[in-house]
Amino acid sequence: MKISNNWLKDYIKTDLKTEKIGDYLTDIGLEVEGIDSFESVKGSLEGIVVGKVLTCEQHPNADKLKLTTVDVGNGKVLNIVCGAPNVAAGQIVPVAVVGTKIYTKDGSSFEIKEAKIRGEVSQGMICAEDELGLSDDHGGIMILDDSKYEVGKNFADYFDLTNDQVYEIGLTPNRTDAMSHYGVARDLNAFLSTNQLNTTFEKVASKPLTIEGTTDFQIEVENSKLCPRYLGAVIQNVKVETSPDWLKNRLKAIGLSPINNIVDITNYILHGFGQPLHAFDADKIGGKKVKVGVNEKGTKFTTLDGVERTLNGTEIMIKDGDNNPMCIAGVFGGQNSGVSDNTQTIFLESAYFNPVGVRKGAKFHALNTDASFRFERGVDPNLTKTALTHAIKMIEEIAGGKLVGDQLEHYPAKIEDHYIILRYSKIEQILGTKIHHEKIKEILKALEISVLNEIQNGLEISVPAYRADVTREIDVIEEILRIYGYNKIDYPQKISFTPVKLSFDDQDALENSWARTLQSNGFNEVMNNSLTSVKDETDAVKLLNPLSGDLAFMRKSLLEGLLENADYNIKRKNQNIKFFELGKIYHKKEKYLERKQLAILVSGRDQAENWLQPKSGTDFYRLKSYVKILLDTLPLMIEEKYLEDERFSDAIELSANGKTVARLGKVSPTLLKDADIDQECFYAEIELEICQSLRSKTNIKFKDIPKFNKTRKDLALLLDKNVSYAELYKAAKKNPSKYLKTVNLFDVYEGKNLPEGKKSYAMSFELLNEEKTLEEKDIAEVMNSLIKTFQKEFAAELRS
Repeated sequence: MKISNNWLKDYIKTDLKTEKIGDYLTDIGLEVEGIDSFESVKGSLEGIVVGKVLTCEQHPNADKLKLTTVDVGNGKVLNIVCGAPNVAAGQIVPVAVVGTKIYTKDGSSFEIKEAKIRGEVSQGMICAEDELGLSDDHGGIMILDDSKYEVGKNFADYFDLTNDQVYEIGLTPNRTDAMSHYGVARDLNAFLSTNQLNTTFEKVASKPLTIEGTTDFQIEVENSKLCPRYLGAVIQNVKVETSPDWLKNRLKAIGLSPINNIVDITNYILHGFGQPLHAFDADKIGGKKVKVGVNEKGTKFTTLDGVERTLNGTEIMIKDGDNNPMCIAGVFGGQNSGVSDNTQTIFLESAYFNPVGVRKGAKFHALNTDASFRFERGVDPNLTKTALTHAIKMIEEIAGGKLVGDQLEHYPAKIEDHYIILRYSKIEQILGTKIHHEKIKEILKALEISVLNEIQNGLEISVPAYRADVTREIDVIEEILRIYGYNKIDYPQKISFTPVKLSFDDQDALENSWARTLQSNGFNEVMNNSLTSVKDETDAVKLLNPLSGDLAFMRKSLLEGLLENADYNIKRKNQNIKFFELGKIYHKKEKYLERKQLAILVSGRDQAENWLQPKSGTDFYRLKSYVKILLDTLPLMIEEKYLEDERFSDAIELSANGKTVARLGKVSPTLLKDADIDQECFYAEIELEICQSLRSKTNIKFKDIPKFNKTRKDLALLLDKNVSYAELYKAAKKNPSKYLKTVNLFDVYEGKNLPEGKKSYAMSFELLNEEKTLEEKDIAEVMNSLIKTFQKEFAAELRS
């Protein structure tokens, strides 16, 4: 949001410099992200003087150039080469002297220097209007009225130039009260006045109006819930034309393009007071009646941008007496009822619309306007009439209009302020410091929060309705701290805490532990939007009022977001991807389902390239090892099986106690092509809630380090190619011996020295008796049992 410093001074007077005001605005939560300069004429005509052409002769070496001598005052005469066809002796003209900067339309500039043009010296430039930024006219040099302009005077002295400083404020969505120059001034005044800084602030009030005659226009609000307050005024004899320079410069300073005096006035009130207005061509309103309600579903309506839109039947609409739609209330006007150059009578609207109703209409039609931005968050219902009177007064003064009849109003039930009980003890508890009670009252008064009654240890207060975000005691405490000053709150010199007992019911602890583990292995955490678009809407959860077509569904998987992250990095020469995300996915089957997952994506090299590491990329087995590291912390008996999933070209599913805990595999080429990725990617997703439920049931006990050494035995097995290590592992872990502790695969071989269709697995087994040293007979018993199991279940052969 842009705030003009000159505009701000209309409401608050202070001797503070611009930079200091920016600092104070940031301190009270209106963060100033930058301060830019604005000039109504770029360069402010600096270096341009009024001159008189004394002589004008043909250039000896160029047909289209003239040699002139120009008097620029103080007896100084310049030789200037000029190419304008209309230059002549005796003219009064604007002259750019040597050293002057001339600004072009694209924002660039060049400096006037003394130079030779076709062999003749030129000591300046006689300027056209477009060269000075006064208009787009380049038909020739400007010829000035010799009765108004004095030779030697600064040209800028004859213009009301505007120089301004513009604050760029990063406004948070809750601060509806500060979405205007008046709102920012009001907030700044609260801070300055309570901190004994020089400030003068005048509260805005309604303008007295002169009424001529009566009007036969009527208003009708069909549903007061959709429009609690509506005002209108009929203004005749308006002359639609260009706005005065001061008004155009106010709008230009904050990045708005002037249109005409009527539209510019409504924009001025919008950004001045925060109250959106809308002007209709009164002669186009059927039945001389303005109705607020809804139109039937399927009704066609063409908005100001020329787009024909189909209404869904829930939008708040402004209609005429024949129910013809004229405007999507609080969002966008209609093409057929808008103000044009031929408009002579206008109907001016000022209203308070239901924020939810406005938001639904704006989001359904994908419209985001300055008006909807404010109405969606809640404008000040008590400023509605005040803003209208100011607009009427401006139209009378600028466009020559006359108010006909009294203002029309619908306001059946006053919108009440918020009643809150504020406890001093709660303030001290939250802030960790004590603020004098009188200081609290002073801050509340500066914020226009009324103290209704003093109670034991607190206050009964009334918060004005324009503070839509201040509805609870904690909100008021935040307001007090904001104005009191965050910087005045001391930090404690030491922090004390009590260690808490380890709880396996704490899912956050599991997530944090896994996140730290992945980070220590070189992974980066990402956070993606839960809103997305989907190709297959099966089981997808669709939003009722999406922000756009690209954000219409809740995500069904974390994979697509991670692929977008990978694509972004790969295109910026970061091909080695190690990402993880903790997030939720959503499905709609018989009911809505929501699950939290840990997703992992790897691609490229596992380790950064260096002379010690081989130049091999990451693969499925490296991904599996990371998943295993995480699942080993539970601990669980993991079973593995192949998985059919269209997202993967090859994949497996890991389960424990009959529940799926993880899926992992190689991302399918189709998904990679859709994501515009041309390198292999491997993806895993772990079901966090299932893992947590299994973890909480696991009884973990800490044991002493064994006093006796482990014994390792190896077996080399010749097996069919279709036998997986997972099957061998599962069979080995079923061995009844209490001495078998770990099973590991340390070598796989497939080659010419083996029979067709065979492969070799080299497995190690660690055995331990925690009470004494293992005897050879015990070792032999376990190993023989394992061999028999492998031979019986897998037809394994021992290799020597």
